[in-house]
Amino acid sequence: MEAIAIKELSKLYPTRDGSVHALEQISFSVSEGEFVAVIGPSGCGKSTLLKVLAGILRPSKGEARLRGTPITGPRRDIGVVFQSPVLLPWRSVLDNVLLPIDVQRLGRDRHLKLAMDLLSLVGLEGFERRYPWELSGGMQQRVAITRALIHDPAMLLMDEPFGALDAMTREQMNLELQRVWLERKKTVLFITHSIAEAVFLADRVLVLTPRPGRLMEDVQVKIPRPRALETMNFPEFGAYVHSIRARFNAKGVIDA
Repeated sequence: MEAIAIKELSKLYPTRDGSVHALEQISFSVSEGEFVAVIGPSGCGKSTLLKVLAGILRPSKGEARLRGTPITGPRRDIGVVFQSPVLLPWRSVLDNVLLPIDVQRLGRDRHLKLAMDLLSLVGLEGFERRYPWELSGGMQQRVAITRALIHDPAMLLMDEPFGALDAMTREQMNLELQRVWLERKKTVLFITHSIAEAVFLADRVLVLTPRPGRLMEDVQVKIPRPRALETMNFPEFGAYVHSIRARFNAKGVIDA
């Protein structure tokens, strides 16, 4: 069953000197429970694509659908995790996680156990009463992931969520995210600049061209799960990374 369906989607931004073409004629679908990564050079429209799926931006042409319904604005059945955790400093970890429940008036009491279970799942049991300033960057991002899952969204959108973390913390967060995904099997669209991160996490890697972003390649990653960090040393893993990197030339620079 298709969770996400993108059909001939284009996005133009009007400017004083004309229009900036961010995305052009992109079409793809994502199945229920699938983990799909999107990579491409800076400015290729990755974040624009995510904002369209989140209902923050309207496409100039084409359409985006979630479970068969057009995405025409922000929806309650979509969870979003940004590069910055965006936690409210005056709210505890638990209260930050329950923020969508409070805003949508879904009943805090009914979701309290789920919040505690999710915090335990991401390794934050015992930190419920702490405040964001008492947590490391990686721990804060775990809170953000938990908050995005608390209202049981149909789709989880992640915009370079580990881009601001140091290399070792980022690797550990990749392991944590894989573990949470294997447990919850949410449909995930994950934006990243890192080819290695995309190959490690995803079932499929969508490769975009330099602006205007077009779908250059849809790579199926057939490495068995769960994947350990040692997987990155395997020849099969290296072959995927090399193949994707080879798609880019001097017009599009992408991180390893």
